[in-house]
Amino acid sequence: MPQYANSIARLHGYDKDAFTYVPIAIIGAGESGVAMGCRLKQKLGFDQFRIFERQAGIGGTWWINRYPGVACDVPALFYSFSFCPNYAWTALYPSGPEIVKYIHDVCSKFQIHDKIQCDTNVEGCKWLEDEQIWEVSLQHMVPGTGDLSVRDRKKKIDSEGVNRVFLKKEIVRAKIVVSAVGGLVEPNAFPKIPGAETFQGEVFHSARWKEDIDLNDKSVIVLGTGCSAAQIVPELTEPKYNAKRVTQLMRTPPWVVPKIRDPTYEKWSPILQTKVPGLAWTLRKYMFLQGEYDFRLFGMSEYCAKERVHYEKKLLKYLRKHVPKQYQEMLIPNYSVGCKRRIFDATWFPSLNSSRIELTTKPLTEVRPRSIVVGPGQSHPAFNADEAPEQREIAADIIIQANGFETTRWLHPLRVTGQRGKDLVEEMEARGGPQAYQGTAMDGFPNFFMIFGPNTATGHSSVILASENMVEYSLSFIKLILNGDVRTVDVKCEAEMAYTADVQRALKRSVFNSGGCQSWYFNGDWNSTVFP
Repeated sequence: MPQYANSIARLHGYDKDAFTYVPIAIIGAGESGVAMGCRLKQKLGFDQFRIFERQAGIGGTWWINRYPGVACDVPALFYSFSFCPNYAWTALYPSGPEIVKYIHDVCSKFQIHDKIQCDTNVEGCKWLEDEQIWEVSLQHMVPGTGDLSVRDRKKKIDSEGVNRVFLKKEIVRAKIVVSAVGGLVEPNAFPKIPGAETFQGEVFHSARWKEDIDLNDKSVIVLGTGCSAAQIVPELTEPKYNAKRVTQLMRTPPWVVPKIRDPTYEKWSPILQTKVPGLAWTLRKYMFLQGEYDFRLFGMSEYCAKERVHYEKKLLKYLRKHVPKQYQEMLIPNYSVGCKRRIFDATWFPSLNSSRIELTTKPLTEVRPRSIVVGPGQSHPAFNADEAPEQREIAADIIIQANGFETTRWLHPLRVTGQRGKDLVEEMEARGGPQAYQGTAMDGFPNFFMIFGPNTATGHSSVILASENMVEYSLSFIKLILNGDVRTVDVKCEAEMAYTADVQRALKRSVFNSGGCQSWYFNGDWNSTVFP
């Protein structure tokens, strides 16, 4: 069995079986991948790693989401790394571009820019049992094509040829593989609606925003009322975009929480946090505790139910204050708060007062060359069959999909093959659904760590916090491997299955599964997203 050192090397020279050896291969240069790279250097003093990123730039979901109004809905101080705080945020809830700048600044501070290889798709990882090493298959891409979805890349290959997307393949071997691929990666497809192929205008997903799109004096359709849609819609009628008409299609209403905008805080906080020792730490701690208090909303005890009712009354009061009467009934959810992801909003509800913005719950039933047809009927609120809202045609120049992501297809399209040739996703599905011990490891896949894996989101706190927790957890085992104390680290099958059973059992007693809604948190009876 070959012995692999802790330094990057090119092995076997000019032989046909030559390859590059990288002690640690990290997949993804979003926040999780960047955090792992930084902490490897900072905590373990180790810099012999590479970060492979399919997209053309660093930042993950913040790199690719460039739609109008894109911003964080978690306070900036709490949506930043504890090991690299930023005291100069220009807003309490920073914009997407400012977050991307922060992530780049973190890479510069820890000097890991040279460790990141963009426009590189990791096609698959295969465990070589005889050598106890991971074989990682890379595809070097035409710059920018990694920003396309899997679906759009396939279309490009089918119409223009594979060389217009992939330039060459390369095999890399790694002692340790860290998956930091994220969850909000692949956009959902356009719904299967009759006539969709006949539409003559532009159709695109919010996560693949066309920066050269001209919305001036156009009739725009927005599919969805999730977090992205709530940020996009208010922007479209502003002078910069000047859409003539915006029609937003909603299936079920979200619970909307008022998002505070405090100009005084934004003016003085960068100065005070820099000058007053301990202030930023105290504010971050306060934001953490404030978020943790919301955890009371997610249980199914009598106390939790009462707390939800009390909270819902506050949110409905906010709704009635800011939403025109014609939309109030259709925006009252028929499920418990917390069942779906809440929207933290300061602009969407007020924007519905505009005569140029319309909200409807009539279902999309047909697409025509320059219009769509909605109805008959409506998805919310309930109606009598003999009083079904009539069918209606709406002019459409542009259709924007804000209909979410393929969140239940973990690691897609990455293929991970472990011991005895087992496929990671297939093994998860055989056991009921996406799962991992502590959201990080699966038995039979040694030295493979997932950052922000199944059941690691919380519904009330910062993704950054969750990612950091998994980075630190993984590092405790990675250190053993690098030090030579162990050759491989693997979780026991019975431990993984028992952990997963506990998680799924607890989720059935939570509002996530029992709150009366359908959400992207789960597929059927299996919730693979949140931690109970």
